[in-house]
Amino acid sequence: MTVKPFVIALALVAGAGVGVAQAQQALPGTAAVTTGAAAKMPTSAPPAISDYVIGAEDVLQITVWKNESLSRQLAVRPDGKISMPLLHDVQAAGLTPMQLQEKLAIALGEFMPNPEVAVTVSDVRSYRISVLGEVQKPGVLQLKSDTSVLEAIALAGGFRDFASPSKIMILRKNGDGQTQKIPFNYNRVVKDNRGDGNVMLKSGDVVVVP
Repeated sequence: MTVKPFVIALALVAGAGVGVAQAQQALPGTAAVTTGAAAKMPTSAPPAISDYVIGAEDVLQITVWKNESLSRQLAVRPDGKISMPLLHDVQAAGLTPMQLQEKLAIALGEFMPNPEVAVTVSDVRSYRISVLGEVQKPGVLQLKSDTSVLEAIALAGGFRDFASPSKIMILRKNGDGQTQKIPFNYNRVVKDNRGDGNVMLKSGDVVVVP
């Protein structure tokens, strides 16, 4: 007769353990995130692109934890800025999402204690390159992800009959506004299967096919 209370107690303890395990399974990812702003941000939010540089016309999702009035989706203006309540105009272009996140958190810290901010690029619209010269469809390409010279030429429809693929030139502006000329030999890259020679394009690059 004295065994039953002990058995009941064990059953209650086991049931509590199952309940805790089920609760942990219902919140995936919470065990791995324990400190900082990420500990409280919803796990369903898409991850920020850590090395992507924000540009004009990109659409940003800005979330201020537990503050719906400040959380919003914003398009980066042509001047590279966004407009936020309390902060007014904030420079966004030229920063990564993480850098902008830290910048907003510091600025909002003057109005509230320990603001927790998340920045996600929800729509990439600033990544544009131009392909000019002896290609089937010269013009501006609106891109969504990293694109190489070979891919850009394919998107432009390939070469025309009298193109000179070995003399392609990539025009790229550096931080000082000066134009850098990068030669690209299509024939050599394709013939030698040199993956390292297939230049990855940056927003604003101009590929000239003579």
